[in-house]
Amino acid sequence: MFIVSKTGENHLEITLSGKLDSDDMKHALDELEEKSKDIVNGTLLYDVVDFHLPALGAIAVEFSRLPSMFGWIRKFKRAAVLTDKEWIKKVSELEGAFTPGLEIKGFARAERDKAITWLSS
Repeated sequence: MFIVSKTGENHLEITLSGKLDSDDMKHALDELEEKSKDIVNGTLLYDVVDFHLPALGAIAVEFSRLPSMFGWIRKFKRAAVLTDKEWIKKVSELEGAFTPGLEIKGFARAERDKAITWLSS
């Protein structure tokens, strides 16, 4: 499950749970691109409820869409990742180090309010 909600003028919230197949990934990336088209200096809040590695087909879809992903990801300045897995926090923050203009920080799922405050600071 991959749910994208636009909860503010420049803010998206994404809930990720379970395993994504190629159709799920196509739909998720289409939705992210569509809902971010008018965003400037935006923020993202990822809530990783129950993480499973995506299917190989889903990974292939993601790699095939990298050029368009870089287009919409530049619309965001900060992303907070809510997860109870320490390794997901670390990988997310490492990804932020390799994404110019985007700062990513991991938080425990119980720290939602702290993450939202960080996003708006």
